[in-house]
Amino acid sequence: MIRWIRQQLGFDPPHQSDTRTVYIANKFPQHGHYIPQRFADNRIISSKYTIWNFIPKNLFEQFRRIANFYFLIIFLVQLMIDTPTSPITSGLPLFFVITVTAIKQGYEDWLRHKADNEVNGAPVFVVRSGSLVQTRSKNIRVGDIVRVAKDETFPADLVLLSSDRAEGTCHITTTSLDGETNLKTHYSVPETAVSQSVSRLESLQAVVECQQPEADLYRFVGRITVTQQGEEIVRPLGPENLLLRGARLKNTKEIFGVAVYTGMESKMALNYKCKSQKRSAVEKSMNTFLIIYLGILLFEAILSTILKYAWQAENKWDEPFYNQKTDQERNSSQILKFISDFLAFLVLYNFIIPISLYVTVEMQKFLGSFFIGWDLDLYHEESDQKAQVNTSDLNEELGQVEYVFTDKTGTLTENEMQFRECSINGIKYQEINGKLIPEGMTEDSPDGAVPCLNKEEELFLKAVSLCHTVQISYDQVDGPGDPFSHANGFSPQMEYYASSPDEKALVEATKRMGVTFIGSHGEIMEIKTFGKAEKYKLLHVLEFDADRRRMSVILQKPSGEKVLFTKGAESAVLPYSTSGEIDKTRVHVDEFALKGLRTLVVACRHFSADEYQEVDRRLHEARTALQQREERLVEVFNFIEKDLELLGATGVEDKLQDKVQETIESLRLAGIKVWVLTGDKHETAVSVSLSCGHFHRTMNILELVKQKSDSECAEQLRRLARRIREDHVIQHGLVVDGASLSLALREHEKLFMEVCKNCSAVLCCRMAPLQKAKVVRLLKTSPEKPITLAIGDGANDVSMIQEAHVGIGIMGKEGRQAVRNSDYAIARFKFLAKLLLVHGHFYYIRIATLVQYFFYKNVCFITPQFLYQFFCLFSQQTLYDSVYLTLYNICFTSLPILVYSLFEQLVHPHVLQSKPALYRDISKNSLLSFKTFLYWTFLGFCHAFIFFFGSYTLMGEDTTLMGNGQMFGNWTFGTLVFTVMVITVTLKLALETHFWTWMNHFVTWGSIAFYFIFSLFYGGIIWPFLHTQDMYFIFVQLLSSGSAWFAIFIIVITCLFPDVIKKVFYRHLQPTSTQKSQFIEAYQGIGCVDSMCCFSEGQNACSRLGRLVERMMGRCDPARATRSWSDSDTFFSNDRSILTLSPMEVSHC
Repeated sequence: MIRWIRQQLGFDPPHQSDTRTVYIANKFPQHGHYIPQRFADNRIISSKYTIWNFIPKNLFEQFRRIANFYFLIIFLVQLMIDTPTSPITSGLPLFFVITVTAIKQGYEDWLRHKADNEVNGAPVFVVRSGSLVQTRSKNIRVGDIVRVAKDETFPADLVLLSSDRAEGTCHITTTSLDGETNLKTHYSVPETAVSQSVSRLESLQAVVECQQPEADLYRFVGRITVTQQGEEIVRPLGPENLLLRGARLKNTKEIFGVAVYTGMESKMALNYKCKSQKRSAVEKSMNTFLIIYLGILLFEAILSTILKYAWQAENKWDEPFYNQKTDQERNSSQILKFISDFLAFLVLYNFIIPISLYVTVEMQKFLGSFFIGWDLDLYHEESDQKAQVNTSDLNEELGQVEYVFTDKTGTLTENEMQFRECSINGIKYQEINGKLIPEGMTEDSPDGAVPCLNKEEELFLKAVSLCHTVQISYDQVDGPGDPFSHANGFSPQMEYYASSPDEKALVEATKRMGVTFIGSHGEIMEIKTFGKAEKYKLLHVLEFDADRRRMSVILQKPSGEKVLFTKGAESAVLPYSTSGEIDKTRVHVDEFALKGLRTLVVACRHFSADEYQEVDRRLHEARTALQQREERLVEVFNFIEKDLELLGATGVEDKLQDKVQETIESLRLAGIKVWVLTGDKHETAVSVSLSCGHFHRTMNILELVKQKSDSECAEQLRRLARRIREDHVIQHGLVVDGASLSLALREHEKLFMEVCKNCSAVLCCRMAPLQKAKVVRLLKTSPEKPITLAIGDGANDVSMIQEAHVGIGIMGKEGRQAVRNSDYAIARFKFLAKLLLVHGHFYYIRIATLVQYFFYKNVCFITPQFLYQFFCLFSQQTLYDSVYLTLYNICFTSLPILVYSLFEQLVHPHVLQSKPALYRDISKNSLLSFKTFLYWTFLGFCHAFIFFFGSYTLMGEDTTLMGNGQMFGNWTFGTLVFTVMVITVTLKLALETHFWTWMNHFVTWGSIAFYFIFSLFYGGIIWPFLHTQDMYFIFVQLLSSGSAWFAIFIIVITCLFPDVIKKVFYRHLQPTSTQKSQFIEAYQGIGCVDSMCCFSEGQNACSRLGRLVERMMGRCDPARATRSWSDSDTFFSNDRSILTLSPMEVSHC
């Protein structure tokens, strides 16, 4: 127990060494000083709390918020000293906020516990004591031999020991880990592959040594030592031997594997990502406003305390005859009295800090995030994928984006490759009807004739069809015979699966041209060249990595000769080529790139017997090394992949996604700058940028490429800056490559940023994943602090997605890593336009008004309390009853602003999309600027003065307002002020509301009605559980006075009328673009409520009442509906968003 506690506190980490030793079937050595290592169990824990720590841990997290902690302090002060208000007034709202948040977080964690229990309780089969035993997943221990059947997921990270296949291989899919749907082949070592039965596995004597757990899914370094007849055989283990938890077994009946990483130490668990900790600009503004209001609170409390003692300097006010002091009060410390009075005033005015703001904002974000998932315009029918929200904390940030950083492949393009051209031995070829035709020639051979390929063409096609990691899936796996019915054309029985779309496109292309990849059987790769079968022995695979940018295979030909086939980027292959048509191929590669094709260069190398023996020895040494294995492998790979004979190059087309050009143009009109960050070569990236509208043909394209030194880079940057200043071109575009970017960011950041900010579009090519993140960070941390958004679809985009203020993942073909690590996920790039221009606009205006309104209504609430002290000698007498103090923010004014913040639309969604410039109206956090904040605060103080002095004018001179001459007291005065206040702040929000639904009407008028009904019941009945009932019959008496009703009406009008006048004047004299659009909507008959219902061509807005009646009576004819946008509009003419319609319209249209 003590060890477990030390381990939880981090004092006793479970792993002491860099490696772990796993004894298969837990057969520990019986002799020597063996010290067993401690490993994690196989339970997966994604939950945050347990039943024991939920209350303390949740309370600790909630009280880290400044407002919650502040109200806790106020509540404790009320308990400790004699304060004018009951502790309930602070305690109940605090308890409400804490409870609501705790219930929400507890429910979410309960769902996580439920999911964890399903996973941990799943049945598995384990080899124990010579037999196969069924147990639960959570009971698997490191060293257990686990059996997994076809289509089951692996319950832990297993090293493959054997399968039902003689060669000990199996196929898996890793869709749940990285989204890749291709079949991957994994291998067992020959010494364990023969152990296909439980009895043979029980007799297996083997030890696995491997590294300690790490998060990298694609890295595993280890070795297995098998003892056979007293001899130890050591074999290397790599990622191809490790079956990851969460992956699924395919096309294999069963496998046996030994558990090496379990539970929270498995690679899947180590890749769990916590909820995003990003904070939006609105949240930062909110915290600033809270600090300002805290300052106002302290000022009011200090001023009141000073004025109290200034007033009491006169004896008649210090100790009046009706309130004599006790001896204890006379002898008490003046300092303690001053502190006590200060704290009492702090308690009296504490409601100026809106405690319920946090819970309302949290509910608004949580409920509002559902709209993105429900929006049918963000649903992609072909892939059956809807938009998803991974964090709701950043909804409003979608309305503040200034820079968009986007990947190219799979984000702007479809990531669906089609073979177009190739270059073989310096000659360009095109594919025409499945035949390889030299450029400039036409197809002249009759259909069905076998095309004749020369030696170079045949070798090139063989290299392309053999240098890959493609797998084949057969519909009838166990069916005998040749899976191909004919050499050319596709068989319906099989399908290629590849880790990249490029590889699949190339293998399918060679198949159409007559060189068909049949499949791999153990170490044998088989191809058919025009019907003639050839078998190659696969000796080694030199895997692709991002640094080398190439992959290779070493094969043994049927003749016995050893050959290396290599393919990769031209910058990674051409420098290592010593023969072949290098110059011509380089020209052809550049031409392919200018057409926007993705290029790969293919080369080969023939080994002599001695050369291959040296290569084989070096590879074995590097692959069995436990220390620095990766560095040694890179060194060996570079030794092998040299002195290459260049065979040719391929050009594959990646189609642009639908509406990419229109989306980029709309973002530009919205004032958003688009940067494309890609790993593609310079010419390909520029070509795609031009075709997708990122670069215009009329744009002045500047280049910062192929810079070799700091001084050269600085000089080029200065030239570009000078050219931008001198050229009178409206728009500039900048192209930067990865190497030049590294130099620019090293010492010339400021100059580079100056050039970038003066360019309308920037393209960064040949970018490494970390460079993408560096560029995003550079913009984020610049003096202007712009809001950035990164969008991508692959694992190489994760770093920039996490770095940007808002990260968006594309549900593409490169896996799900980007989606898992993003804040939002969409199926296509074109959906970004609506996500920002519509949803971002709505979320921002809603939450901006919510925050300002909360501070406004609390200023209205507490300022009369402050003013009242001037009329009661700062005696800390409260103006409002404690129940009203408690329920003001919880019940009387909470629902209208919540509903407003969920449904408000200043402009119709179609107008926002057809006029992207409206996005500029809300940019740079304009609705939460200090000027706007001061306006709302000033308005709150003005209204509070009118409430107080308006009521005082009515009642202050001892005027009787009752027919029987009875006078009103201070509770009636406070109730009158409170009544006027509730009505005014509710109607103020009604004035701000532009889009009315039945819910707005219900909560607006319902809140006012609820206040009146509650007050009548609260004051009209003697409640036995209340100690005092100061409000008994007060409200009824107030409402029985006609003068009071008249005063309520006059004060409310006095407060709101100037605001109405100001709105009218500003709309006509200085209208914003948004207000102009509203004006056009109204007079063209496309109001928010009228958007989908019917009025005929030319009918103006004057007949709106008639149309409303028609709708309510069900006489709406959808065929007569017209809109203010035309069918030729580029954006979403078929808007199916749930945000567009009110429920009334849905039912009748």
